[in-house]
Amino acid sequence: MTQRSAALQHFVEAAKAAFGQFAQESHARRSIGDIFAALEEPGRARSGPGGRLPVCEQLDVALGVETGHPTLDKLLQRFREVEPNLQWRRRPNNDSTASGNFDDSHANAMLLGPGGLEERSDVWLGVSLMAPKVRYPDHDHAPEEVYLVLSDGEFRQGEGDWFSPGIGGSFYNRPGIRHAMRSLATPLFAFWALRADRES
Repeated sequence: MTQRSAALQHFVEAAKAAFGQFAQESHARRSIGDIFAALEEPGRARSGPGGRLPVCEQLDVALGVETGHPTLDKLLQRFREVEPNLQWRRRPNNDSTASGNFDDSHANAMLLGPGGLEERSDVWLGVSLMAPKVRYPDHDHAPEEVYLVLSDGEFRQGEGDWFSPGIGGSFYNRPGIRHAMRSLATPLFAFWALRADRES
């Protein structure tokens, strides 16, 4: 039987509690329920060291935010414990909607999913970090997605207006919707979760 490390299990429990508290929209709650039900069965652990990118210098600022919520504080604490083993990666930039500084000013890391601390194809649970004044390119994907935001920053869905979820803000991206994000005067830091083996 596959076993999950104690540190990663503690992170999963903290993420389940945080998403469960702050994801209030009905589709988001259903999606989060499916995701964390799937995560009750551990995947294959990835071995080897993690790797940071230059933008990870922003992590201390991002993780030092005052959340005002014990559930979010615990999530950040549990994230700090597993972060040294994460492989931070850049998203390929082939979209003119990205800011000119995008390539060197962003990073994504998978906690559970392809290339994550736990290799699996059914569920992706990851995190995005951006330096100040960066716009992420418009993008879309078939699976629905739920965000949990731990910083200031703005997000956009489809052709709608930019909106600011705030620290602890959570929102739902329906399958296939174009979406983007941009940081303001401080780093943007957000978790996202999706059920990759389902389109709705």
